[in-house]
Amino acid sequence: MLIGLLTAVAASICYGTGSVLQAVGSRRAARMSPTAAGVTAHGGPNLSSTAKAAMTWEFIVGTILDFVGFGLGALAARMLPLFLSQTVISANLVITAVLSVKMLGIRLTRKEWASIGVVCTALVLLATAAGHEGGHHAPMSTHWWLLAVTLLIIVGGTVAVRFLGGRAAILAGLLSGLAFGALGVGVRILNGVDPFDLGSFLSDPALYAILIAGFGGMYLHTVALQIGSVNGATAALVVGETVLPGAIGVLWLGDASRPGLAWLAVLGFVLAVAGAVAVAWFGNHEGAEEETEAPVPAPVG
Repeated sequence: MLIGLLTAVAASICYGTGSVLQAVGSRRAARMSPTAAGVTAHGGPNLSSTAKAAMTWEFIVGTILDFVGFGLGALAARMLPLFLSQTVISANLVITAVLSVKMLGIRLTRKEWASIGVVCTALVLLATAAGHEGGHHAPMSTHWWLLAVTLLIIVGGTVAVRFLGGRAAILAGLLSGLAFGALGVGVRILNGVDPFDLGSFLSDPALYAILIAGFGGMYLHTVALQIGSVNGATAALVVGETVLPGAIGVLWLGDASRPGLAWLAVLGFVLAVAGAVAVAWFGNHEGAEEETEAPVPAPVG
């Protein structure tokens, strides 16, 4: 349990630092791009501006940290109940918020700090109440369903974001969180891992759900960081990343709390989600105010 918790915390630090670096790179690329070339007709970033963001050194370092976080998070998902591993990993919200004060010049309100405190308290409650993780086996039909749902999230999310444009920041963050949640479930049920069997590993639909969820979730999160508040987008990601996989772990994979502490686990989980929603709400309004006050630089040349 302790090794799993430390692994999840390390993954959280990597993800949180990576999110802020990606936000710095995304916004620098957006400032350097002519407005007409960087957005769609609906006001959101197009593929070209997203690609430019991905070429900045900040975004590249942030992406490397994301890959490290992914590896650590995958280990944590195999060692801890999903409602604990995914929630601890999602605490990168705290890292993101604190670093954004220094690196993005964002001033957090008292309500945001209070919401972050609620999330931290909830994580302590969850860690106290968590029991053993369930099994790693699921019917093959579940693997195929996971792949289908992941495709729906990524394809449907991409279409919705392009249609809604600048209004889609929270939606993009939420869908990226659902994708990362699907990734966590896929890692948990992946065949051919222990003991290692290359044939079972490569033929498992969950493997391809993991790959699609990872790359698609990263794209949607990048879009969310470009068009909205970094804290709001990350908090929406937290909700998607924790609620669904946590429920799947308890209902279908046998995750459980310690005897007599189910109420504490439920309380911690609800507080974690409520705190994340609060940060998303307050952070989104802060981002909107900043956009209104800060003029968009004119294109050069």
